[in-house]
Amino acid sequence: MDLHGKHIILGSGSPRRRELLKGLDIDFEVDTRNHFEERFSPDTPYDQVPRLMAEGKSNGFHRPLKEDEILITADTMVILPASVDKPGEILGKPKDREDAVRMLKDLSGREHHVTTAVTLRDCHKSHTFEVTTEVWFKALTDEEIAYYVDTYKPFDKAGAYAIQEWIGHIGITRIEGSYFNVVGFPVQRVYEALQHFL
Repeated sequence: MDLHGKHIILGSGSPRRRELLKGLDIDFEVDTRNHFEERFSPDTPYDQVPRLMAEGKSNGFHRPLKEDEILITADTMVILPASVDKPGEILGKPKDREDAVRMLKDLSGREHHVTTAVTLRDCHKSHTFEVTTEVWFKALTDEEIAYYVDTYKPFDKAGAYAIQEWIGHIGITRIEGSYFNVVGFPVQRVYEALQHFL
C-alpha cells in the first residue's frame, strides 16, 4: 500500500491489533502514551461508547502530530443487546474470575454484537468509523465456561473471550460481519479508510 510518504502510528498496545495491522503490509510504529482516561457517563447510550473511546484516545495522544504522521486509535466493545427482561449492556474486560464466568453465562445461548470504532487522525483532519459484527454462542455448560476461564484466563479481553481461542472453536455457531473485527480490528475497513484518508 502506497502511504504517500506518511508515517503510521498505532496508538494501541493490543498484540492482536498489532498483528492484524501488520497483515496489511504497511510499516508502522506503536506508541501508546496517552492522557485520556477511559471513562464515560453511565447514561451514555451504549452504542455510542466505542466512538467516544476511539476519539478520546486519539485526542489524548501525548503530543501534537507531525505533518507526515497518521495516528490510528481504536476501541472494541462487546454489547449484549436489550432483551425483553434486560436492558442493553456493555461487557468490558472482566475484573476477576467470577466476573468472567458471569459474562460468559450472559453470552451463552444468545446473540451479541462486537463493535469496533476506529479513528484516523493527522494534523489537519480526523475520520472515525464503526464496524459491528453479530455473533451467536451455543448454550455453554458450566464446565466449558470454567475450563475456558481457568485455562485461558481471558481477563484482558472484552466480553471475557477471544474468538480465535478454544471457546470460539467450540462455542460460536454463527457470525454475521467481519471475523477480524471480533478479533479486535476490522482490517479490511481500516485498509479502505486509510486509502480514502490519504
